[in-house]
Amino acid sequence: MADEIRAEMVANVWKVVASTGDTIAEGDTLVILESMKMEIPVIAESAGMLKQLAVNEGDVVQEGDLIAVIE
Repeated sequence: MADEIRAEMVANVWKVVASTGDTIAEGDTLVILESMKMEIPVIAESAGMLKQLAVNEGDVVQEGDLIAVIE
């Protein structure tokens, strides 16, 4: 079953850490968001393969936007 990771706030994608096809462990950082001069890591809540990475560095995400899919 796929696990969708979505943005919890409006933020800029500051850094993409993982790549599509990577093997992900629970707790791994996928991307780092920046909001109000704070860096917010987006953490994998389950292990698996990173099937889709829906953001690029410099993108702006809105609350609820898809960031990644882990399968």
